[in-house]
Amino acid sequence: MSEKKSVRLSVLDLAPVPQGSRPHDAFNTSLALARQSEQLGYHRYWLAEHHNMTGIASAATSVLIGYLAANTKHLRLGSGGIMLPNHAPLVIAEQFGTLATLYPDRIDLGVGRAPGSDQRTMMALRRHLSSAQADTFPDDVAELIRWFDHQESEAPLVQPVPGLGINIPLWLLGSSLYSAQLAAKMGLPFAFASHFAPEQLMHALHLYREEFQPSARLDKPYAMACVNVIAADSVQEARYLFTSQQQQFINLRRGKPGPLPAPVENMDNIWSPSEQYGVQQALSMSLVGDVEKVRQGLATLRRETLVDEIMVNGQIFSPEARLHSYALAMEAADGL
Repeated sequence: MSEKKSVRLSVLDLAPVPQGSRPHDAFNTSLALARQSEQLGYHRYWLAEHHNMTGIASAATSVLIGYLAANTKHLRLGSGGIMLPNHAPLVIAEQFGTLATLYPDRIDLGVGRAPGSDQRTMMALRRHLSSAQADTFPDDVAELIRWFDHQESEAPLVQPVPGLGINIPLWLLGSSLYSAQLAAKMGLPFAFASHFAPEQLMHALHLYREEFQPSARLDKPYAMACVNVIAADSVQEARYLFTSQQQQFINLRRGKPGPLPAPVENMDNIWSPSEQYGVQQALSMSLVGDVEKVRQGLATLRRETLVDEIMVNGQIFSPEARLHSYALAMEAADGL
């Protein structure tokens, strides 16, 4: 009889900025959430890179990781992810080499292929690149691995300082089949962004596992799925809190991103039928309810996907309600 593994639960934090608050407030909330996550037993805590979005304060991802690492004790911290096309690989290797030197065995580097922004913002980030330039993502990832896994006596002519030879865990993130296949080919752990792009989750996990090639970094597939969890003391309250994230998604689709909206009692006056359909499709991997409902959702997700780890995202307007939601999510996971 095979032994059952307990599910690992982790946190994705976009450092949301609610309407009427400031990025400084978002950083305080992130610190409170990181400390609570450490106490509750969350496995890792990742921050995501987004730019030119007034509702997300984690643009300087590595800086915020360092702030949280300095104010926690043992929690694993990392990026979910760094959008590698925005950066020279050497800069990222130096940033995360610095973090891993300051906080040994606590830092993850998750990288994604998307720019995490619009075209104008992407050009502002890397002005020397054109949108038609060839995709260098696989080569950039391979370069990071060569630096982090360097063991030769002679150092390369160009090296990250610190960073060379520091075996920082490297993840590939994705919302399509591309990163799943690349992670399999390179023998890296893989995280799927099903919290906003659920359609290809099962296909991506299948491809990743079927095509996985063992590497010096990983001998067998290791997969994680990210889902939205909005937990409260009642199903009704959770659905009310969820309207903030629904509104945020609509605003993004309308090309008007902004601070995280306050929740509303009724969405009917806010979205059109087509927008409602789009939101429900994109956010279908959302567990919204009380502890029991979230427990059932986590159990179903684990049973259907067989993922090694589940990452939880929750865009909630009230900092107190957000902390409570993550506490309830861990309570639900403990009850599996």
